[in-house]
Amino acid sequence: MARLAVFASGNGSNFQAIAEAVRRTSHSVRCLICDRAGAFALERARALGIPAHVVSYSGRSREESEGEILDVIEPYAIDLIALAGFMRLLTPRLIDRYPERIINIHPALLPKYPGTRAIAESYDSRDTELGITIHRVDYGMDTGPTIVQESFRRVGNETMEEIERHIHNLEHATYPRIVIQLLDSIDHRSR
Repeated sequence: MARLAVFASGNGSNFQAIAEAVRRTSHSVRCLICDRAGAFALERARALGIPAHVVSYSGRSREESEGEILDVIEPYAIDLIALAGFMRLLTPRLIDRYPERIINIHPALLPKYPGTRAIAESYDSRDTELGITIHRVDYGMDTGPTIVQESFRRVGNETMEEIERHIHNLEHATYPRIVIQLLDSIDHRSR
């Protein structure tokens, strides 16, 4: 049984999709880390019975905040970290503690449109193929090795809301599946 931590900053829909899928396996979501006290992800964690911890970045360095995150997750003996709308760039302090074991989902076909405006930039681009990328986290912004990409073809007359909904549907179907595959692989290696 492998142990997962999810980091989120906002609504938490990807967190919930992952948590519900992981519940149907032998693995567990041990905790949610959130950097915003008012984030709806915290409500989702409460409803799912998953311990949630708020770690603020306000008024302190990323390294200091990540030191607190490491203190929080250490007792959970985490095997994998999934970033699910966590709007912070991680430092080597955290990345090096979990090498190759931090993944992220990005709402664009990387290397196009890294950063926080990916859906809007994809929409504005007029690209005919849009999608998502799940990748390992490295020191850069959305630059880590790709695990999988899923895409769809744009018809051309969709609204921004329709594109966003399509991307979120892809995320909710794909990210839990990949997280479980990685947890299965970790569990298999530890036997």
